[in-house]
Amino acid sequence: MARLCSNPVGLHRFRPFSQSPHQPSLLIKTFHQSQPKTRRFPSIIACQNSPNPSETEKEKVVIDNENEKDLISNITNQSTSPSPDSGSNQFPNREFNKRVALFSTLGAVGFFIFTRLDLGVSLKDLSAAALPYEEALGNGKPTVVEFYADWCEVCRELAPDVYKVEQQYKNRVNFVMLNVDNTRWEQELDEFGVEGIPHFAFLDREGNEEGNVVGRLPRKYLLENVDALARGEASVPHARVVGQYTSAENRKVHQIVDPRSHG
Repeated sequence: MARLCSNPVGLHRFRPFSQSPHQPSLLIKTFHQSQPKTRRFPSIIACQNSPNPSETEKEKVVIDNENEKDLISNITNQSTSPSPDSGSNQFPNREFNKRVALFSTLGAVGFFIFTRLDLGVSLKDLSAAALPYEEALGNGKPTVVEFYADWCEVCRELAPDVYKVEQQYKNRVNFVMLNVDNTRWEQELDEFGVEGIPHFAFLDREGNEEGNVVGRLPRKYLLENVDALARGEASVPHARVVGQYTSAENRKVHQIVDPRSHG
């Protein structure tokens, strides 16, 4: 026994067991507790490295939708408003706008001139389509009598307007053309007091004059007077109106061979 006790190696070897009788249980407990920890740790790593696939797809869809919205917004902004960095491109756009405005103005002026002059209608055409004066006075319709001359600039200018009004009311109103150069109409010139041409006299169904307009005037004057005649009004809205005209004293008097001619 003394031999065993005197052995320092032996005492050192058995010291942990003798000093801490509960130490082996702690070691075993620690060992058992460490195993679940080692199992939980890899599981956490696995969760971080392998996320739920469905959530990832949702995130991708959301990101794609946001990218599409941003792309559409950028395209819209670029189309509606110029970019501040594109200052050098504004000058071609301004030049293009100027050209468009110029062509639009020229087109409008050309259209206005075309509609006003209407080169397809002439005084000769109006005279050929006009009703003879005697026939107009006897058919029971109201009548518009125009005194004109082939050399009258204002008469030629107003020919398209007269033609348009005539086409609109020709079934209800007579349109007569009397050439002031024809000596046959001397009595009518005095009767209606023609001093300037074109001179438009508006006669009711009985042949009585309700008013007259002379010279260059807006088409609405002729249109409103003819409309009043067609509706059988007692008077015309423009009974005495005078615009720019050509003096009838400049007429070139000549004798017409055919006495029935109203030209």
